[in-house]
Amino acid sequence: MAATAQIPEAVANVDFAAGCGRSILILNQTFYPDVVSTAQHAADLAVALVGAGYRVTVLTGAHAYDDPSREFPAREAWRGMQIIRVSGTAFGKGARWRRAADFGTYMAACAARAALLQHHDLTIALTSPPLISFLGSLLLPLKKTGALLFWAMDLNPDEAIAAGWLRERSLPGRVLSSMQLQSMHRATRIVALDDFMKERMIAKGLAADKIDVISPWTHEPVSFDAAASGEFRAQHGLAGKFVVMYSGNHSPCHPLDTVIEAARRLESDPRIVFCFVGGGSEHRRLREIARQQNLRNLIFLPYQPLEELGASLSAADLHLVVMGEPFVGIIHPCKIYNVLRVGAPVLYIGPSPSHITDLLAELNSSQTYRANNGDVEGVVEKILDAAAVPHRANPRHVSFAEKFSHQVLISRMLDVVREALATSEARA
Repeated sequence: MAATAQIPEAVANVDFAAGCGRSILILNQTFYPDVVSTAQHAADLAVALVGAGYRVTVLTGAHAYDDPSREFPAREAWRGMQIIRVSGTAFGKGARWRRAADFGTYMAACAARAALLQHHDLTIALTSPPLISFLGSLLLPLKKTGALLFWAMDLNPDEAIAAGWLRERSLPGRVLSSMQLQSMHRATRIVALDDFMKERMIAKGLAADKIDVISPWTHEPVSFDAAASGEFRAQHGLAGKFVVMYSGNHSPCHPLDTVIEAARRLESDPRIVFCFVGGGSEHRRLREIARQQNLRNLIFLPYQPLEELGASLSAADLHLVVMGEPFVGIIHPCKIYNVLRVGAPVLYIGPSPSHITDLLAELNSSQTYRANNGDVEGVVEKILDAAAVPHRANPRHVSFAEKFSHQVLISRMLDVVREALATSEARA
C-alpha cells in the first residue's frame, strides 16, 4: 500500500528546493521491506532524497535476501518513491554457483529493465550484487543517467579474491577487476565506508578528491531498551545468562570458527550462552557444526525486524565484531555502530590495524576487548573478563555512537548527491 512520504528529521532543515524535482535512480538487489543492511541503508537514503525534493525510482530484486522463497510485489509506491522489482533465479546461498546464478540473472533482468527507463539525472549504485555499479556505468553512454554515484558497501572482486573464490590473475579475475575499475573511473563521485577502503581505491589509480568517506549510519529505532531486552531474553531462554551475541551477516569474510571453538570450551560453564542472530551462507554451516558437536550453549535466530533490532541487541551482555585477516579495506563491519548505540560491551576479533581498531582506540573504553582470529584461549579469556563485570548500557558508548547517527551521516550523503549533480551539470 502506498504511503505518504514524510520528511525525516535528518533533512528537516534541508532546503526542499535543493532537489528541484531532479530524478534519481537507485540500483541495489535488496531494498525495503528486506532487513539486510544494504536494503535498510538504501531505503533510508531514498526516503531522505524524497524529503529533499528529489524524484526517486528504485530498481531492485523481487526476492528476499535470506529467504528466496519470499517474493515482493513487482511494482510499489512507497513513501513518495517508485519501487520496481525484477525477478531472476532464486536458488539461495547453499553453494557459490547458486549465488552466481542469482546474481547473474538479476543483473540481466535489471539491465533489460533499466534500458526501458526514462533519463535520470543521477544513478546511485550500491554493491549488491557485486559489480551492479558496472551496470550503472553503462547507463551513462546510453544517456539513461547524467551522473553516477558509486556507494561502495564493499569491494568486489577484491572480496572474492581475498576469500580464495577467485584467482586474481585468472581470466575471470582480470575481467571482473577491469569492470570494477571502469565503473569507479566513470563514477562522478564515490562513497567509501572507511579510510582503509579509500586507500585501496587510491591504490587502483582513482583520484582521492572524488572519494568521500562516510560510514554507514545507525538505525534510528535502535537504542537500549531494558524492558524489551528482558522480553527477548525470556522468549529465547536467555534469562539469567551471560549472552555473547554475534548479530549480522554470517559470511566467510567474518570467520566464526574461533568463536565456535571458544563456545565448545565454555560449554561446561552454565552462565554463558552464545547467540547467533542473522543469516548468510555460514549461518547454516554453523548450525550444522553445533548439531554435530551437540553444543547446547549455542542458539541461532534469524534476522530481526528493524523495529525489534533494539530489543535483540540490548539483550546481549557482550557483542562480537569479527573480520577476516585479508578483508581490511574490502568490507566494513557496520554492526559496530548499532552495538555502540545500545551501550553494549564489544569484543573485536580480527586484524590490526583496521577501521575497528582505530575506532576502539578513539573510544578508549574499558568495556572493549580485542583478540586475533585463531586465538581461542584469548577469546575465552576476554569473554570471562567481560562476564566478571556487571553489564550496563555504557553511556560513553552511546554518546560516541552519535557521530554515526542517521541525522549526521545522511546529511553528508545528501551533500555528496548535490556535489555529484553539480559536477555533472557543470560538465554538461
